[in-house]
Amino acid sequence: MGGHLSPWPTYTSGQMILHKRKPCSEDCRKRTNSWQQQPLGTSKPRYLEQLENYLRKELLLLDLGTDSAQELRLQPYREIFEFFIEDFKTYKPLLSSIKNAYEVMLAHQREKIRALEPLKAKIVTMNEDCSERILAMRAEERYEISVLKKEKMNLLKLIDKKNEEKVSLQSEVTKLRKSLAEEYLRYLTERDARKILIGDLNELRYQREDMSLAQSPGVWGEDPVKLTLALKMTRQDLTRTQMELNTMKANFGDVVPRRDFEMQEKTNKDLQEQLESLRADYEEVRKEHEMLLQLHMSTLKERDQFYSELQEIQRTSTPRPDWTKCEGIIAGGPERWLMLAEGKNSDQLVDVLLEEIGNGLLREKDFFPGLGFGQSVPAFLRFDGPVENKKPSKKEVVNLLEDAWKERLAEEQKESFPDFFFNFLERRFGINDAIAWAYTIFENIKLFRSSEIMSQFYAVLMGKRMESVYINQKETLSHLLKEMTNVDTQNEGLIAMDQFSTILKNTFPLKKEEQIQELMEAAGWSSDSNNTEVFNYRVLFTEDEEGQSEPFVQKIWEQYDNEKEAYLQELKQDLGLDVLDEVSLLKMRGALMNIDPSLDKQTLNTYLSQAFQLPVAELPLEDEEKQEEIVVKLETALEQLRMADTKRVGPREPEPAS
Repeated sequence: MGGHLSPWPTYTSGQMILHKRKPCSEDCRKRTNSWQQQPLGTSKPRYLEQLENYLRKELLLLDLGTDSAQELRLQPYREIFEFFIEDFKTYKPLLSSIKNAYEVMLAHQREKIRALEPLKAKIVTMNEDCSERILAMRAEERYEISVLKKEKMNLLKLIDKKNEEKVSLQSEVTKLRKSLAEEYLRYLTERDARKILIGDLNELRYQREDMSLAQSPGVWGEDPVKLTLALKMTRQDLTRTQMELNTMKANFGDVVPRRDFEMQEKTNKDLQEQLESLRADYEEVRKEHEMLLQLHMSTLKERDQFYSELQEIQRTSTPRPDWTKCEGIIAGGPERWLMLAEGKNSDQLVDVLLEEIGNGLLREKDFFPGLGFGQSVPAFLRFDGPVENKKPSKKEVVNLLEDAWKERLAEEQKESFPDFFFNFLERRFGINDAIAWAYTIFENIKLFRSSEIMSQFYAVLMGKRMESVYINQKETLSHLLKEMTNVDTQNEGLIAMDQFSTILKNTFPLKKEEQIQELMEAAGWSSDSNNTEVFNYRVLFTEDEEGQSEPFVQKIWEQYDNEKEAYLQELKQDLGLDVLDEVSLLKMRGALMNIDPSLDKQTLNTYLSQAFQLPVAELPLEDEEKQEEIVVKLETALEQLRMADTKRVGPREPEPAS
């Protein structure tokens, strides 16, 4: 071939013959003429024809009826491929690797087929078993279906039979009813005829007796012996009847009829119930009378005490000051003084006067002296040297405090309130002016105690009141406003007084009727007002430019403080100790449960933690001996509870279950 392959059928050079049944011989490899030098032709190369003839002959010699027919059919192709490999030396390595790869793959496939042969047999067996089961199930189903069909036919026949019986029975019932009606009419007719006949017979008998008496005038001349005997027997019957009558009178003379007895028994039972009710009412009235007597005696004692105090006050008191003199010295003149003095007593007027004087002095100061770095100095005031007075107006201070509260409520409250306050000032005014504003605001809120927001902020800042008190009260006011808004379906800002009263009672279920009435009066209600009269409820929650709330909100704060103080006084009375005495954790726990039985476990532990200044996790709740060992002065415990949001959870006596 001269190192070239023939691209038959375009070129037909390189024709070779097989030598000793070998398709490729040494003669064909020694041919040196290339296929480019051969003329064009269309017949197959002789070498290709020899290979095809060889393949065809070998395939005809094979026995394809055996199981290994495919393996035998592959052998001629394998031999022809080996001839190619032997004759084409140049491509022998590549063709050998190709042949080996296919041989390896065929061997692998044979092993896999050999491994799958048992599985195939198993699958065949399982297929046969499943087919047999399916056939058996189908046969069983066919049998059941045939049985059910037969049963269905029997039931249909039974239903038809029952329907026929029902129709026949209905017709029979109709006939029986008709015959019964006829018999009934016949019996009625016969009864009426019999009554008529009996009446006729009686009439005939009476007529015959009358006729016999009229025709026999000697009837009175009947036999005397017979009449004597009848008279004797009649007298004996009369005597016996008289004796029985006397016996019955003797035995049952005191007996009343059962109907009268039951009636009297019922009347007696009703009277007994009325008596028990009257006794209970009497006992209740008697207890109320005793309580009123005690209240009367205590009232007399208080009257005498107040009278003595009045006499002492009248003897030692100074004349009532003329507050109108302050009108000329207060900035703003009489109008502003009248506004400041409205509704305030003398003690409150003194506070107002001191605030006005202090405000004037405060605005005259240009600098505050620094308080130094001592431990007693609050952290936000620790500074040495003069501090500038920023001289803000009261309105500016109130706005600043409101912004501080808003930011405090919005954050997670990880830092203490004094640290938050100073950091707030640093964020608002910068590091250089923060200390000056801290001193300025501190002096203002310390001075204006009559301002609600300033006094509360000062108490929280100095640790005299926990900030949770302010937060919870604000949440209560928000809830109250939300309830009123829900009632105001028209969204006009108006509700009726009876609706307002219902909302107050639902929001404050533990308040007394007098306290609810005080809140309503603070909202503008009077005894002469109509309960259906509407008013603007949104005005109750507004504040003036100096942060002063309306009387309604002030009354809520006032009642909150009074209720807390009454709760703590009740706790002190239950403990029965002096303020300087020590109280144990166990005794405090018992007293709290006594005065407030509805107290839940979490709130109780919170109160104990606040009173004894211990974390809730460190309270020995299960060990009474350790609870007895933990003690603190009663005055300290009450003061700590006064700082917190301490309030009654439920009534003193739990309501009985209905």
